[in-house]
Amino acid sequence: MPASSLESALLGVVRARADSAAAWMAGVRPTDMDAFCGAYTAAARKAGRELLALTEAERIALGSSAPEARFDRWTVADAARAALLLRAADALDAADFQALAIGCFERGDAGEQASWMRAVALLPSPERFLPIVIDSCRTNVVPLFEAIACENPYPAKYFPERNFNQMVLKALFNSIAIRRIVGLAERMNPELARMASDYAAERRAAGRSVPPDIALAAPDEGRTEGAAR
Repeated sequence: MPASSLESALLGVVRARADSAAAWMAGVRPTDMDAFCGAYTAAARKAGRELLALTEAERIALGSSAPEARFDRWTVADAARAALLLRAADALDAADFQALAIGCFERGDAGEQASWMRAVALLPSPERFLPIVIDSCRTNVVPLFEAIACENPYPAKYFPERNFNQMVLKALFNSIAIRRIVGLAERMNPELARMASDYAAERRAAGRSVPPDIALAAPDEGRTEGAAR
């Protein structure tokens, strides 16, 4: 996807909700790591944490540049941060941009890291960030894990099967609806079905409820529920 067109669409979304923030973003330069990471942090204060609530026209504009992206749970700050990163990608060579992007993630708090994860699939050559995304799936901070696992096309597109399966099981463990996992149907595999079925059996044996959408990962569970009725 052309980074500049997506950056422009995101900037338009930010400007419609926080015109002063869009003006402030124009002065942010990516050549100074410390200053840029500071601006990445400041985006929440400058742009705000309200949900985007995109208009139909905005959905179309963003969808034309990033058809696989889901913006339903993005905030204005998320959009501002993504636009800043995309502008930096256009201005820097690949190695410098990679270092800058990783710096923003590593210096950020959990909220800033979640924002970074929502946008990582939109960055140029996003596969280079795979080790960071996989490692972050180990977090105990549920909102950060959700930013990776839910409404995010990155795992389905880039995760190896083992890591994808572990992510789905972790979502189940944390009572996160797995219908929110983008590309789950396309990434279904026998091992994931076995793991999810075993998890359901363990829940039943302990007298606990089974997640209502577990059949998305364990098709046999759907047939079991149907027979039980």
